[in-house]
Amino acid sequence: MKTKVVVHEAEEGAYSAEVPAIPGCATQGETIEDLVSNLHEAIEGYLAVEVEEPKSTGKDRIQEIAI
Repeated sequence: MKTKVVVHEAEEGAYSAEVPAIPGCATQGETIEDLVSNLHEAIEGYLAVEVEEPKSTGKDRIQEIAI
């Protein structure tokens, strides 16, 4: 899976980034390499969160998809 990130460079030289496709998913790093590593960790953590199974009315159907 590929996604775009918005990278911000601070005046002090550090970096921060956010993932527009995943609201609230953001991180920072002292170097670009640290930032990329932290981004992988942040995205994996965000996607690994278990969510409660949605309630069904009996007429709905639940379907899993790969992304």
